[in-house]
Amino acid sequence: MARELSVSISLHCQPHHHRHHLSAVKHHHHHPFLRFPKSSHYNLSLSLSASHSSSSSPSSSSLQTLLQTGRFLTNEELEKLEFLGNYSYHQELESGLLWVRVMREEEMDMTVNLLSESFAESMMMATSYVKLLEFLVKNYLIERREMMPHNATLLGVYRENGEEDFELAGTVELTFDRKGANANPPTPTPPKNSPYICNMAVRKPLRRRGIGWHLLKAGEELITKMSSSREVHLHCRMIDEGPFNMYTKAGYSVVKTDSILTLLTLQRRRHLMRKELHVSEDASELDIPNDQFTKSADVYK
Repeated sequence: MARELSVSISLHCQPHHHRHHLSAVKHHHHHPFLRFPKSSHYNLSLSLSASHSSSSSPSSSSLQTLLQTGRFLTNEELEKLEFLGNYSYHQELESGLLWVRVMREEEMDMTVNLLSESFAESMMMATSYVKLLEFLVKNYLIERREMMPHNATLLGVYRENGEEDFELAGTVELTFDRKGANANPPTPTPPKNSPYICNMAVRKPLRRRGIGWHLLKAGEELITKMSSSREVHLHCRMIDEGPFNMYTKAGYSVVKTDSILTLLTLQRRRHLMRKELHVSEDASELDIPNDQFTKSADVYK
């Protein structure tokens, strides 16, 4: 059952225009440890359906964590894993600092909580279902993680101006090629050989700050580095006007829409949207000292 699980998350966030930076650093920098509130509500709108600066050396600590896939990896896959381990997207927003990177193993439970609690709340499900959702979502994330580097889950971590600690702001999942494609994707079915963006969410208290926009931009930038295809797809529920407007503003257009008969399956109708990506050649570096990412080092242990 876990293999058929697909979580599609609609993002409620309006885009803000800020200069962004995608950096594949040559040396491993320190990652911030995160402090997450114990009692938070992430009122997201979700739908659940069954359904390179790079190196070939695998000696780094981040790569060792990513290598726990349980399968043989080619040299090319090792290089891509190394790239993912070094991937970093920084954005200085008006209200704080956003950092997007690949989810680490010890952050999986926090990501699971974000997705499952948000789904239960948005669908007005009883709290007794949360534990079941956590089980299903965690198994889904574990199985998807084992497919790296053909896909990846990114986290956006955020630090408010004047604060020292980073907190989880949002997440997004990327599929780079056919090997990483979900065996049972939501309908309308996207091409399996096309990069795909899904499971995007921003915590309710942190919306309307540009975080969702930059999660999307970071995902697109990473796809241009990890995939030879420039055509990317995503789904958006018809009822989610805010996300639809954001995707449209970002350059996505509707290519197909679910039949009205989809309602008979108790699923919300969705648009399949597509965009042709273009590699940016004028991205300028945002200089953020490493010590800004180490002030929370003793928080999460």
